[in-house]
Amino acid sequence: MNVRDIMSTQLVCISDEASLKDAHSLMQNRGVRHLPVISESDGKLVGILTHKKMISTVMSMIYKYGADALDRKERAQGIQSLMESDFQRLAQDEPLAIVVEYFIDNKLGCLPVVDSEGKIEGIVTSSDFVKLCAELLKSQ
Repeated sequence: MNVRDIMSTQLVCISDEASLKDAHSLMQNRGVRHLPVISESDGKLVGILTHKKMISTVMSMIYKYGADALDRKERAQGIQSLMESDFQRLAQDEPLAIVVEYFIDNKLGCLPVVDSEGKIEGIVTSSDFVKLCAELLKSQ
């Protein structure tokens, strides 16, 4: 099996020019835990913003500035300084046997799937592997 067999292609992405408030709202409204960050200038994938990083930043802001200032502080905080920019990228034909090792050895719960130009085509999450395991167990 390859990445293309389990990757999600219904992506929710965000611009690298977006604010933390934008990301917070998008994650909340769309129910996603990982936001691929796309460059405004060329449409290429430049980062990943995780729910964990977003929540920890929001909680820090509440602690430091108070709940009343949260909205203002989130709007002023760009996501470029919060996103993960050093991460593994996958191709659709990558074997899952290799990819699963990444999830075992690393804490980032997703891997973006990009084309040869660096544009995002999909995403593979740890949840995709859990779903695959459930399917394989049911078929036995």
